[in-house]
Amino acid sequence: MSAQSVAPDPIAEIAASPSGPQIGAFFDLDGTLVDGFTATAHAADRIRRRQARIGEVLGVVEASLRYRFGRMQFERLLTRAAGYLRGESLAELDILGERLFVERVAARVFPYMHEIVQAHQQRGHTVVLSSSALTIHAEPVARFLGIDHVLCNRFELDDAGLLTGRIAKPVIWGRRKFTAVHGFCESNDIDLQRSYFYADGDEDAALMVQVGNPRPVNPRPRLAAMAAEHGWPVLRVAGSPRRRRSLRRLVGYD
Repeated sequence: MSAQSVAPDPIAEIAASPSGPQIGAFFDLDGTLVDGFTATAHAADRIRRRQARIGEVLGVVEASLRYRFGRMQFERLLTRAAGYLRGESLAELDILGERLFVERVAARVFPYMHEIVQAHQQRGHTVVLSSSALTIHAEPVARFLGIDHVLCNRFELDDAGLLTGRIAKPVIWGRRKFTAVHGFCESNDIDLQRSYFYADGDEDAALMVQVGNPRPVNPRPRLAAMAAEHGWPVLRVAGSPRRRRSLRRLVGYD
């Protein structure tokens, strides 16, 4: 068994790597590029504006707990959350997503991960945000970071551009994320064995073991154990000082 290693200088490593678009740099979103979950900003906004009924709030909490303890599949969790938005306009949700990113999420982007994204861009690598999040949460982050390619989940729409309450198939999660990334690589002549993948959870193990340069970021326990077993370099990154001060105030330490 190999010991877990820590990348001494990831940005210097990228700067010394081969250049060109045939090398991909794939980034997970929640917990990897952003501190915490981007979807919480939307949920909190609905509660503040009293758009969420008590049944919705309790339903999402229940579904989240059931998923966390392994009693609900991710696809069902995502579909339940989308069901509460049935009949809403995607165009209006996109505008809301951008506003919430500016107000609530931008300060949670890990500064060092932003530098890593830029390092790959400077080498001409094909940078991709690959996430199980929905477009309204993933795309504002991608625009902020200058990432042109986004592989994520999308709402199913009716002919009027309104949400049906379902998620477009296939739902990107776990092995299906690997399938989406693999298909993207084939379509864009990207060599997966020379590419990088940054993620924090073991649900991305299928892709982490196939990419040439796996890079766990603040890995959760199961992924940390896999990193130790395989000897993958682990990145430990911290949020912005502004974000940390906000958290300290929230829990009464400031």
